[in-house]
Amino acid sequence: MTVVIKIGTSNITHATGNLNIRHVEQMVKVISDLKNAGHRVVLVSSGAIAMGVGKLGLSGRPEDMPGKQAAAAVGQCELMYIYDKLFSEYNHVVAQLLLTGSDVADEKRRTNFQNTMSRLLDMGALPIINENDTVATEEIAVGDNDSLGAIVACAIGADLLVLLSDIDGLYTADPHKDPSAELITTVEEVTDRIEALAGAAGSGLAVGGMATKLKAAKAAMAQGIDMVIANGARPELLYDIVAGEPVGTRFLGKR
Repeated sequence: MTVVIKIGTSNITHATGNLNIRHVEQMVKVISDLKNAGHRVVLVSSGAIAMGVGKLGLSGRPEDMPGKQAAAAVGQCELMYIYDKLFSEYNHVVAQLLLTGSDVADEKRRTNFQNTMSRLLDMGALPIINENDTVATEEIAVGDNDSLGAIVACAIGADLLVLLSDIDGLYTADPHKDPSAELITTVEEVTDRIEALAGAAGSGLAVGGMATKLKAAKAAMAQGIDMVIANGARPELLYDIVAGEPVGTRFLGKR
């Protein structure tokens, strides 16, 4: 099985922007074990800007584009260093790919990306993908890694897309405000009613929210790819998700 796993900023950093060591180490261990079991895994990882904020000792995420790009330049180095170090402990080789919207919108560049990904997976490498925040502007940005995860999953013909975040899945209402809110375990179609359940963006260091996840779901489902939204606080849930067990909210790809 080919699985694309998107890790949100809140899953790998504390609110300060500094690395959440326990979560990252657990995540790497589980993903390494999935690869050991024979699955082809691609990681779409957020966190470059947030880690840059922590590394530079800034008080918060920069508001201006050059500030965000500077933080990303510092944070991306730190992010890949950590992934390379931790995955190496389990004898897995990582590869870094940084994309912009134009890289996947242009047919020739998209084909080059697909060919590179195919060869990396054949070689047994673990591709780690992020948006190229250092050069991305509003005109060429994908904008969020939920959408990037769907783009990657569709481009490589993945079997499953997993969006790990700081929420358990899609609820009938905001569970932080409504104690009667219920988790929706299965979605066969993203209807207007489902889209109306989308809330606002999450943490101050993150980008996107449920709306971007539903957008990703629609793209993945249209290509016959299942997508799961789950809480990344418990990385071991990835075992059950890959096995098809009911975890979080599963959006069923059109067969």
